[in-house]
Amino acid sequence: MPNARAVRPTRRGILAAGGALGLGAVLAACGDGDASGSGAESSANAPVKSGPWTFKDDRGTTVKLDSVPANIVAFTGVGAALYDYGIQVKGVFGPTKTAAGKADVQAGDMDVSKVTVLGNVWDEFNVEKYAALAPDVLISTMFDGAGTLWYVPEASKDKIAKLAPSVGLSVYDRQLTAPLQRMWELAESLGADMTAAAVTGAKKRFEEAAARLRAAAKAKPGIRVMAGSASPELFYVSGTDLSVDLEYFKALGVNFVEPPASAKAKGGGWYESLSWENVDKYPADIIMMDDRSSTVQPADITEATWKKLPAVKAGQVIARSPEPILSYDKCVPLLENLAAALEKAKKVA
Repeated sequence: MPNARAVRPTRRGILAAGGALGLGAVLAACGDGDASGSGAESSANAPVKSGPWTFKDDRGTTVKLDSVPANIVAFTGVGAALYDYGIQVKGVFGPTKTAAGKADVQAGDMDVSKVTVLGNVWDEFNVEKYAALAPDVLISTMFDGAGTLWYVPEASKDKIAKLAPSVGLSVYDRQLTAPLQRMWELAESLGADMTAAAVTGAKKRFEEAAARLRAAAKAKPGIRVMAGSASPELFYVSGTDLSVDLEYFKALGVNFVEPPASAKAKGGGWYESLSWENVDKYPADIIMMDDRSSTVQPADITEATWKKLPAVKAGQVIARSPEPILSYDKCVPLLENLAAALEKAKKVA
């Protein structure tokens, strides 16, 4: 595993991670500029745990409060994961609503009408509305080794930090199972019932899906999978050595296209940028495409070079979630979809 370098990733950099952990210009241009929402009341599934609360995050920071946090503000994907465990957050920041006002893919099953949206796009965070929520804690993921809280703007991070303690969960340079376990521990500390049938059942289905993917990869060792992401100008090919999902899939035996380190250098080690004329640089039998709303989706790609790719012509293109919602329930389909694609894939590259 590469060393976690203490560098702040660029917006485009990080995320072309998943193919494009970033593409911020697109996000900012098409996002919902109204950072508002209805304040969420405590749900029926709110934690019933009482007494002092302590949690040590992945920065090594221990947060101690006199009681279990009730007013939780979180990155959208974190809020979605906690929701799956029965914990309702009060406010969110990050891709929450589409331009049409519907729930963004990163919001999962959350009812986005019941949370206050502090910011819907990169670099947007309404500090005044955050303060008005009287937050007990802010929770986000981290995509670098420096402890940078995802989607917390650099310009206002100090003001935000003064209003409530923060918890950071790392999704940098580790396999998916590690942050899944950490989210489980966090939810449990917040009062979630981790013995509930829905929770234990989802974990069991995840384990079964992992076994299925391992078997599918073993049966089709020659099938090459490429993780891509599209913008109007460029196509991004992600390596597997920093992304939680790709590192895990690779560990299960999936044969991925791996751009050389020199090619990924401009992408901070995450990805290689290709012009659309060179989109056929790497032969691939299956292409996994970034499903985030900040990226161009396969159905909307008009470049002729894309349409000529063997995997595209064969219909062997599937979705990928570079920023997985870290609950077992939401990660099961990620494994099952790739397993299914491998099981029926033909060698076309």
